[in-house]
Amino acid sequence: MNERAESRKIDTGTDDLLARVESQVAILTMNRPKRRNALSGAMLAAMRATLLDVERDPDVRCVVLTGAGGAFCSGGDVKGMAESQSSGGRRRTLDEAIHLQRLDQRGTAGKLYEMPKPTIAMLPGAAAGAGLSLALACDLRIASETAVFTTAFANVGFGGDYGGTFFMSQLIGSAKTRELYFLPDKIDAATAREIGLVNRVVPADALEREALGLATRLAQGPSIAYRYMKENINRALSGASMGECLDLEATHHVHTALTEDHRNAVQAFVEKRAPEFKGR
Repeated sequence: MNERAESRKIDTGTDDLLARVESQVAILTMNRPKRRNALSGAMLAAMRATLLDVERDPDVRCVVLTGAGGAFCSGGDVKGMAESQSSGGRRRTLDEAIHLQRLDQRGTAGKLYEMPKPTIAMLPGAAAGAGLSLALACDLRIASETAVFTTAFANVGFGGDYGGTFFMSQLIGSAKTRELYFLPDKIDAATAREIGLVNRVVPADALEREALGLATRLAQGPSIAYRYMKENINRALSGASMGECLDLEATHHVHTALTEDHRNAVQAFVEKRAPEFKGR
C-alpha cells in the first residue's frame, strides 16, 4: 500500500501484524505472506491488543483489516499445528486451550463485530477458515475480483471457529451456511457477492483505492450515529424483541438529536452544503 504524508505507524510488537492510521482510518495488515497470512499466536495477540487500542483511540473512526502478499488470510496455521504437535513441549490442558481460544475469538472476531466503529474487510485474495470468519465479523467486505472463499474446516476435521457459523448464518441464512460448511468448496468473488457474503467486488488494481476511499468516507461521517446504528442492528440480530428494538432506537435517536453533529448537519442541510461531523 502507498504511504501517505499523514500516515502514522502503530507498534504491534510483531511483524506478523502491521498497523497504521491514515486520515482517521486504522489499517491492520496480517503479514505472513509466505503462509498466506495464516494466523499465528503472535498475530492474534497483536490483533487483540491493537483492536482494543484503536477502539479507544478518538483519532480512529474506522478500521480496515486486510492481508499482505495477495491473500487475506488462510485461517489457522495447519503446518504450524503439525510442527507444534511434533515438538514434544508441554501441551496445554483441555481447559487451558478452550479458555485461550475463547479469549482469542472474543478479542478479534468479537471485537470487530461489537466495536462501536465501522469495520471493513479488504479482501485481496483467499479468505479461508478462521480468515473467512474474521472477514465476516466486519461490518462491510470489499473483495478483489480475484478473491476466493472457503470455510475449509471440514477439510481438516474441524467444526469451525472465530464466529464463522454465527456471522455467516446472519448474512446468508442457515441453509446456505450449512452447505458451505459441510461442503467446503471454493467460491469466487462474483458468487460471494451474489449470495451476500461480500458487499462489493472490484478489479484487483482498484481494491485499495475503493476500500480506503469507503473507509475515509465512513471516518468523515457521523461517528456517534454509526455507533448507535451498529448497536441497533446487532441488538436486532441477537434476537431482541420488536418492542426492545423500538425502545433502543428511540433512546439512541433522541440521544443523537442532542449532539453537535446533528445540529450542524441540520444547519448544513438548510444551507445546502456538505455537513462536517466532529464526533461530538
